[in-house]
Amino acid sequence: MIRTTLASISTLLLLALPAAAADEFIASPALRASVTVTADVVRIGDLIENAGSAALIPVYRSPDLGTTGTLTVGQVLSVLRAKQVIGVTTGDIKEVQVTRLARTLASKDIQNAVTAALERRFGLGEAANITVTFDRSVAEMRLDASNTGALEPVGTRYDARSGRFDIAFEIANDTHVAPTKLRFTGTAIETVEVAVLTRDIDRAELLKSSDVSLERRPKTEVTGEPATRDRSIGMQLRRPMRAGTPLRVADIVKPDFVLRDQAVTIIYQVPGLYLTTRGKAIENGAEGDTVSVLNLQSKRTLTGVVTGRGQVTVQGGSQSAPMAPAVEQTSSIKRDEVPPAAALAQSLIQKPASAAQIAQAQIPEAQIPQAQIPQVRLPQAPAKSE
Repeated sequence: MIRTTLASISTLLLLALPAAAADEFIASPALRASVTVTADVVRIGDLIENAGSAALIPVYRSPDLGTTGTLTVGQVLSVLRAKQVIGVTTGDIKEVQVTRLARTLASKDIQNAVTAALERRFGLGEAANITVTFDRSVAEMRLDASNTGALEPVGTRYDARSGRFDIAFEIANDTHVAPTKLRFTGTAIETVEVAVLTRDIDRAELLKSSDVSLERRPKTEVTGEPATRDRSIGMQLRRPMRAGTPLRVADIVKPDFVLRDQAVTIIYQVPGLYLTTRGKAIENGAEGDTVSVLNLQSKRTLTGVVTGRGQVTVQGGSQSAPMAPAVEQTSSIKRDEVPPAAALAQSLIQKPASAAQIAQAQIPEAQIPQAQIPQVRLPQAPAKSE
């Protein structure tokens, strides 16, 4: 009788309450299947909905940063009953997964923070050219998720002679407590990208793609401008070099297309005229170099430009041809006109005239005017008387 009366009173009270109040009154605690936490403890309010005043009660230690733990429904209900929380709705949940959120710092992030702290300081250059080696292996680091600030260097020390660094960082957080402190030590050196030989190379060899690799080397190992891989391929070395040697711009030269004492083809070229003859190089030369060559036919030394392997081109406009020996002329005789291009080319390949040939040269009489000699009457001496 009493139970029936209490039930009736409860029904009347529910009908008398507003709709929102009735929903809050009848809402029962419900278990969550997946839980995420940021603190180091798991509270009742994390595990169930509608926990009420019991929401802030801690019941479990949180998993490690960035990891997930699993609890059976029986384990959770047993702990909740111990905290006087009953009547929890579980539905078809079999287990509860609890994940602790974290902020992850990759080793690359830490390395970038160190190089940024050293950039353009202590005699170092760009951060991209600084290579860092830590004293202890710096793998992935996990911090509490509340640490949302940047890695700010608060103390930086560096020894330029040894390359040793000691840098302290601070990371601000959202909880307004003391910032998280981190400290890293190690070695930092400035490096440069440089072409490096993959095998021993002789001076006469042309560098192929397989002969050169691109590496980062300490800047102190490369004195002068470092050579790039693209610039090195197809070039020659100034001297023989061993594998593993970094190349400088001063170490490479354009390949020699003409070698001293090498048989070459001499090309004489002017507009409308193209002649070739045999010759011998007097000096080495790369493509585009100006070298001296000996014309084997005329025995003359010419100057030309290396235009290919074993080829030297003599341009008509830049090469003055040797003239044939001239006979002394009087003022009444006009000088011969300059020979045309064909005659100029011929003079480059003809042998010079000998002294005997010059002596035998005859000048036509028609070219020499008759000299007029005035006649002078000489006075006669007076006769002596006897």
